[in-house]
Amino acid sequence: MTYDDTGSGPAVLLVHAGPADRRMWEPQWAALADRFRVIRCDLRGFGETPLPPERFSFAGDVVVLLDHLEVERAAVVGSSFGGKVALEVATVAPDRVSQLVLLCTAARGVDPTAAFEAFDKREDALMEADDRDGFVELNVATWVGPEADDDARDLVRTMQRRSLDVQLAAEASGEAPEAEPVEVDPARIDIPTLLVSGGHDMDFFQQIAENLAVTMPNAEHLHLPWAGHLPNLERPAEVTQLLLAHLTGD
Repeated sequence: MTYDDTGSGPAVLLVHAGPADRRMWEPQWAALADRFRVIRCDLRGFGETPLPPERFSFAGDVVVLLDHLEVERAAVVGSSFGGKVALEVATVAPDRVSQLVLLCTAARGVDPTAAFEAFDKREDALMEADDRDGFVELNVATWVGPEADDDARDLVRTMQRRSLDVQLAAEASGEAPEAEPVEVDPARIDIPTLLVSGGHDMDFFQQIAENLAVTMPNAEHLHLPWAGHLPNLERPAEVTQLLLAHLTGD
C-alpha cells in the first residue's frame, strides 16, 4: 500500500473517495501536519497501489498499515467510499480508532435512490461500450460540486482515470481480485463521529448521512448546503478549518 506519513502528534489517517486517491487530501495536508501526525494512503486499486489477484479486505489493509507504522490509535477521516472503509475499520478494530469524520460517506443499509440507480446504469453502459473517457467525465460531472474550480475538476479527472485503468487491468489479468465484505452495524459504533453531508450531493448520500446520524450513538451531523460530494476539494480552506476544529476539539 502506497502512503505518505508526516508531522507529529496524535495520528490522523485520511482515506480517499472512490473517484480519487490520496492526492485528494493535498489541500488539507500541510495544515493538518502542523498539528498532527498525518497519514494518507492509496487503497488497493487506486493511485499507486496495485490490485493483485487475491482476496483482500480494505479494512484489513488499513489495520496492517497502522501496524506497520506503529500507530496504536488514529482519528480516521474518510470521504465517500473512504468513509465506508472507515466504518469497516471501526467495526473490525474499534480500539484503533479515536474519532471518525465521514465526508459524504457511503454505507450499506440505505436503499438506492432513482438518481443513484440511473447513475449506476449509465456507468455500466459506458463500460460495456469501453468508453473510458465518457466514464471519467460522468464521474467528474456527478461528484464534483458547483463550488469546485477547474484545477479541482482536473485533479478528479486524473485520479478517476488512474483508478479505472488500474482496476480494468487487474480484471483483464485473468484472475479477478475479490474484496471481502465487512458487515457494519452502525448502532454498535460508539466512537465520536462527525457526519458531513452536502446540499448539492446526490440524494442517496444525503440519506445515508441522515440514517447514520440517528443510528450511531455518538454521531453529530453537519449539513453543508453549498457542498457537492467532495467538499474538501470544493471549498478546501473551509473544510480544512472544519477538520481542525473537530479533531482538536476547539
